[in-house]
Amino acid sequence: MKLLPILEKPEDNYQYTTHPLCAETLGLTIEFYKRVGFLQPWIGYYAEENGSLVGAAGFKGPPADGSVEIAYRSFDQYQHRGFGTKICKELVRRALEADPTLKITARTLPEENYSVRILKKNNFIFIGTVNDPEDGDVWEWMFKARD
Repeated sequence: MKLLPILEKPEDNYQYTTHPLCAETLGLTIEFYKRVGFLQPWIGYYAEENGSLVGAAGFKGPPADGSVEIAYRSFDQYQHRGFGTKICKELVRRALEADPTLKITARTLPEENYSVRILKKNNFIFIGTVNDPEDGDVWEWMFKARD
């Protein structure tokens, strides 16, 4: 699994501009950078496996107060094939490589679903329900390194 950076400017992402799976996420990611800034490695990525783009992932901004939130998804035709688990694992690895003291969090819909299973497989523990300004009540999860 490789995470390929989505760069700050549209013209720097020429390889994704005509890719049908990137049409929506590329523009949204670049708009997101305008709001939160572009600071590597705390950016968005496309996930590549064996030469195919299988998903998108990223950090929901740079760390704040010792914490960083991750987000990820497998593209529809690649769901339920283990890619989400690999993408999540790679985001955690990158975060810890940049700062081993970080608290890594993720949020899901408040229900048992595939995202919850992916987080559990990657050693995330449920912390509780929080109110997200954009998504309403969501479950919050935190990465717990194995002892």
